[in-house]
Amino acid sequence: MIHRFFGKGNETTPLTFVAMRTFDIPEAYRSPVIGKVKAIRKLRDPRKRDFAPSLLDFGSVKIVLPRHFGFCFGVENAIEIAYRAVAENPGKRLWLLSQMIHNPEVNADLESQGIGFLMDTEGGVITPFESLRSDDVVIVPAFGTTLELEAKLMEIGVDIQKYNTTCPFVEKVWKRAAQLGQKEYTVVIHGKPTHEETRATFSHSSSSAKSLIVKNMDEAVVLGEFIRGERDWATFEAHFSGRSSEGFRVPEDLERFGVVNQTTMLASDTQAIADHLKLALEHRDGGKADRFASTRDTLCYATLDNQTATTGALAEAQVDIDLAFVVGGYNSSNTSHLVELCQDQMPTWYVRSAEEFEGDGGLGHFNLITGKRESAENWWTVDLPEGKVPTVLLTSGASCPDSAVDRVLQKILERFGGGRAVDDVLRDFAQEQANLENE
Repeated sequence: MIHRFFGKGNETTPLTFVAMRTFDIPEAYRSPVIGKVKAIRKLRDPRKRDFAPSLLDFGSVKIVLPRHFGFCFGVENAIEIAYRAVAENPGKRLWLLSQMIHNPEVNADLESQGIGFLMDTEGGVITPFESLRSDDVVIVPAFGTTLELEAKLMEIGVDIQKYNTTCPFVEKVWKRAAQLGQKEYTVVIHGKPTHEETRATFSHSSSSAKSLIVKNMDEAVVLGEFIRGERDWATFEAHFSGRSSEGFRVPEDLERFGVVNQTTMLASDTQAIADHLKLALEHRDGGKADRFASTRDTLCYATLDNQTATTGALAEAQVDIDLAFVVGGYNSSNTSHLVELCQDQMPTWYVRSAEEFEGDGGLGHFNLITGKRESAENWWTVDLPEGKVPTVLLTSGASCPDSAVDRVLQKILERFGGGRAVDDVLRDFAQEQANLENE
């Protein structure tokens, strides 16, 4: 695995990295339209430093694509390893510790390759560990896993390193947490407590540092009130039960700390939580320099780039956007945050695949507010000025293949009808990009 990256950035712009390798992923995950758009952009901007969105004018509808979306480095790495495991182990029993990534299409395809699941996304047992044999192949998902589960598998005799697909940026968070522990800092983890990655990060962090999980800014505000002395520490457990490492003491273990995150959270939320808690420490201690450890370097570049590209597309598109589609698994954390960014500004449809487009014109979608899959009618109806062509923002989470986005794009084009041929639109887009390069 190659961990060399090149890039630059500052406090207000994202650190954009270019991984110096490509991955061997199944052709079924590649796409004839989205793939070509990305390839055209890469010719002019190989290091992805230009965050301007792409605009495809189909005549009857305009499609805006953010500069960054879809499979990230860690996901492509995980998929390559998983399919290699299938190819290298004919006749053996293959298992995924839990979902490879939070995308139903990818997980279903892995199941069709003969891979079973040991646990669900919440950690519930699907296949008892007692049924495993030492010659079974177990694939560790991109989220990583806990030290406790690693020990259980090793006790059985299973080799968990050969096909360990843990994202290198998740591992980077673990290493930073260990460094904080060595310096006697507590680690505050911004993450969803039941998410696989947060459970794994908490396990690794707790092995070397006092650790505490904070779900969101509301909980950070409560924690800040404890730190500033505005709440009685006797009520701490009522707010953070099950979120702290064994033997966690208050207020002693919140004298010095740093904040790391579940890499799929909104980077801006993590930074806001860190800033809020830092101010609480300064209020309590008068700004002593050694009380708060800077951990900005643990933010995942891919998550940050996808989020920045989405907000940039919303703000900088050459035309007003009327509605948005975000494609990805309904249990995908990073995808849900892209939905949040979009739905703050416009009608937004969160769909897991093109199969959500119903034959009668309805649309199945996930409602983040209700937490349920729902069905909508006349989703394409938007209030437009006379003569204006509708404009749709189309993006996807880091665990969603471009092929799935392609199929959603085709459904959108079918609904708006007429318009220009895809090949003509791509040819014009390539010419526009070439003209920009020559300016």
